Amino acid sequence: MRKGFLIDRGRKDRIVLAALKLPGQSTDSVIESLNELAALSRSAGGEVVATITQARERFRPGYVFGEGKLQEIKQLCNQTKAKLVIYDGELSPSQQEKLEEFIDIAVIDRPALILDIFARHARTREAKTQVELAQLEYLLPRLSGHWTHLERQEAAIGTRGPGETQLETDRRLIQKKIAELKKSLKKIDVDREIQRKGRIDKINFCLVGYTNAGKSSLFNKISGQRALVAPRFFATLDSTTRRVHAGGKVEYLLTDTVGFIRKLPINLVASFRSTLKEASTADMLIHVVDFSAHDIDEKISTVNKVLEDIGAGELKRLIVFNKIDLVNNNNLRLNMMAKYPGCHFVSAKTDEGITMLLKSLSDACDDLYAEVLVVLPQFYTEAVALISKIMQIYSSRVENSDFIFKGKLLKYEIPKLERAGAKVEIADKKS
Repeated sequence: MRKGFLIDRGRKDRIVLAALKLPGQSTDSVIESLNELAALSRSAGGEVVATITQARERFRPGYVFGEGKLQEIKQLCNQTKAKLVIYDGELSPSQQEKLEEFIDIAVIDRPALILDIFARHARTREAKTQVELAQLEYLLPRLSGHWTHLERQEAAIGTRGPGETQLETDRRLIQKKIAELKKSLKKIDVDREIQRKGRIDKINFCLVGYTNAGKSSLFNKISGQRALVAPRFFATLDSTTRRVHAGGKVEYLLTDTVGFIRKLPINLVASFRSTLKEASTADMLIHVVDFSAHDIDEKISTVNKVLEDIGAGELKRLIVFNKIDLVNNNNLRLNMMAKYPGCHFVSAKTDEGITMLLKSLSDACDDLYAEVLVVLPQFYTEAVALISKIMQIYSSRVENSDFIFKGKLLKYEIPKLERAGAKVEIADKKS
């Protein structure tokens, strides 16, 4: 299926953003969400010309907004010559169709916009497959005339990828394509699982966080690599793992992952399950937070919710506030320290706080190691070679035809030694 551009070169779609404020939502949270939607729209190549909100006691199933507000949105679109309305939430196919009929221009929702941006940034075969699957699953219930605006708007925001050709594709072919993509992702998942098993003897720290929090910049700083860094949403869609030496024989793996965002499309999370599994199988999560953000707690909560959804909610994590070079607010720092004990404050740009963070990661490695006494018959030569490879040996001696080693190794290496015929005891560190 051909992938198009979000917009024609040299042209920006004029966009009106629309949102509801429902009971239980604060005005600040609605404003922050709309500001983020505006930034997403600009990332997709659009120009936001107006924003409109309505406070309602409950969500209206049919047209979403009240009739008076709908008239206001229509007039606003005419006045600003807008070509697209983006709703800050999720619309059912029938709601989208009704809004388009009333307003008489194209309407998409937040999930469609996020999917579009993902499609723009997908580079690898895995990322492209994951995004296309999510798009097709989003598109499938919107067939049968729900996307008629595509006939009069070419290569517009919300139509990248399968969207722009859906009028030529029937439901049966889309379902067939979905099945093929799922089969491809299963193979990719198997390959990733083999890679993970090959790294099981290493400590794995995984960077997670809200999109554009600076995870890739921090990844580069810690690992010494040059992963893509861009001041935009979802610059990273593929997980990247690198080996980091922490002194002596101590080393760990560091993994960078796709960023999270509020109201992340469910089918997108499902499609990226193999990528996100890197987080759920980590030894510890490094939760990177943008210290310059106005809604820090809400973004932390959003990330925590996604982590729970992918089965990583119970993993040990370290909160790292990044971009402290952009903020000079000691009260805010004290407040975050009280809320999130053990957190770190760093700047991947200026290196401030990086040394302390590296020390904490090294200490975390130590927590995952065990001081051991290993007793091994001398004729178990293969096991001796294994010990030399995976164990940091402090001392060794021969006693009663047995080798006796004292040292440290990763706790989950112990079963490997026991299977090789060694007797392993956790040593008293004071002895």
